Amino acid sequence: MALRARALYDFRSENPGEISLREHEVLSLCSEQDIEGWLEGVNSRGDRGLFPASYVQVIRAPAAEPPPPARYANLPAGSFEPLPPPAAFKLATQQAPPAAAPEPFSLPPAARYPLPLAPYGGSYEPSQGSDDDWDDDWDESSTVADEPGVLGSTYPNYKVAGSQASGRYCLSTGSELSLSSRSDHLAGHLHLPGSSTKSSATVSRNLNRFSTFVKSGGEAFVLGEASGFVKDGDKLCVVLGPQGPEWQENPYPFQCSIEDPTKQTKFKGMKSYIAYKLVPSHTGQQVHRRYKHFDWLYGRLAEKFPVISVPHLPEKQATGRFEEDFISKRRKGLAWWMDHMCSHPVLAQCDAFQHFLTCPSTDEKAWKQGKRKAEKDEMVGANFFLTISVPTSTGTDLDLQEVESQVDGFKAFTKKMDESTLQLNHTANEFARKQVTGFKKEYQKVGHSFKCLSQAFELDQQAFSAGLNQAIAFTAEAYYAIGDLFADQPRQDLDPVMDLLALYQGHLANFPDIIHVQKGALTKVKESKRHVEEGKMELQKAEGIQERCNIISFATLAEINHFHKIRVRDFKSQMQHFLQQQILFFQKVTQKLEEALYKYDSV
Repeated sequence: MALRARALYDFRSENPGEISLREHEVLSLCSEQDIEGWLEGVNSRGDRGLFPASYVQVIRAPAAEPPPPARYANLPAGSFEPLPPPAAFKLATQQAPPAAAPEPFSLPPAARYPLPLAPYGGSYEPSQGSDDDWDDDWDESSTVADEPGVLGSTYPNYKVAGSQASGRYCLSTGSELSLSSRSDHLAGHLHLPGSSTKSSATVSRNLNRFSTFVKSGGEAFVLGEASGFVKDGDKLCVVLGPQGPEWQENPYPFQCSIEDPTKQTKFKGMKSYIAYKLVPSHTGQQVHRRYKHFDWLYGRLAEKFPVISVPHLPEKQATGRFEEDFISKRRKGLAWWMDHMCSHPVLAQCDAFQHFLTCPSTDEKAWKQGKRKAEKDEMVGANFFLTISVPTSTGTDLDLQEVESQVDGFKAFTKKMDESTLQLNHTANEFARKQVTGFKKEYQKVGHSFKCLSQAFELDQQAFSAGLNQAIAFTAEAYYAIGDLFADQPRQDLDPVMDLLALYQGHLANFPDIIHVQKGALTKVKESKRHVEEGKMELQKAEGIQERCNIISFATLAEINHFHKIRVRDFKSQMQHFLQQQILFFQKVTQKLEEALYKYDSV
């Protein structure tokens, strides 16, 4: 008989391989053995997949009582022997030596105090194209010596009680501790998960261990498995602004220009590359960086900031990378990228980005040390969320239902914006192609026709027709010039628009993962609330999960707010530039036509 189960609650699938359940629905189970809190089965609609084991109750049919077996039925004939007399048992008991008492069970030190789990960090591996291969001398395997104040023992995330390292805070999200009960723990002490005899249920882990929520460390953080030290300089503050949560502004804003791309060589001319001159406004000191340096920085930032949209770099190109048009286009794309980096309150102050902007180009040792330091950053994965500081005063708590509504609205917005940017990019690209080839060709055909007419009129040697011939010839030249204006115009107006669209397409590609992290945290909160209602989980533990979910929600809403601000700024500026260039273009065309018209006044 097939195993069956009855759904206790509604469940909505959110990931591939899961199925939805309705309360009281009867399902067929493929196996009664759960896998990390999940069962596999078929619902009443015929869908097969996974669902939480805690959401269903297995239906067990009453087993029929077997008939009593015949006495001594299991003994072969002739094998029965009479029992010894009771005195024999007594004698054997007196002669038997006493059994050794069992040793008391004790946990090894590692089992008593489990170490924090390694953060779930989605490791980003930058693409290695043929145009900017890594050099052995730049990416060697040397490491940086440990900084003073950083423990170099086997347990780098632990700090001895009473340590006086200034500006460093030991934070932990132990899954058995409530973040609201901090008075039970001394500041600066290591927080270790405590035991609880009342709670019997735990929030289940995602079965898909490759999801963004898991790889980013969001799940480990929400479940209370993050533990590490946070420096004052690592804190990322979210404040409440007029439009809701937003990142705290950079107190020292700056810009950085990218200029003068030059071709350089190394290894006695065997290897060539393009170097770009960067001039940050807050230092005024120029540095030179190759594309591979940009690519390395992007990889570090994308791995470190799972709830921040790190702008994408211009795409690589295997051939023609030293052509003037490609170099110019890449420089413009890098300029847009740099503008968004400097405008972001968090990314602009990141240590890796500041090292990228300020390390002298000629100091290879300092560059490698900073590079290794960034790669050894411990505040990644689940530990990254420890660095986020959110408002804690009365009245600043988030309504999770309202947060979910705002995130869903933004998700719909990004989907529509992505579709419209793709359409506009296609239209602009097609229109630019027509201007460069079709329009130029058509206008020059008109000019050529006027020129043929003028040459025909020149066969008439009458003096009074000479002025007319010259005017028609000038008109032909005007149309040739207008054709050239059309071919050159996309560089002035349409190309900058498409560069901006390409940058925002990268942002729009980032947000599904950011939203997935927030949605995953919200799911864990809902699950913990159900456990509390059933009496299977302590209220304090559920409050800790909700508080950590609030941190992710604050950061997500702050990033959404920043995206909208920068979007309005960029598209306002770019549309103004586009229309201004269009007006100038048609003014040039009008000027050419007016000059040709004046030639007929003297005929």
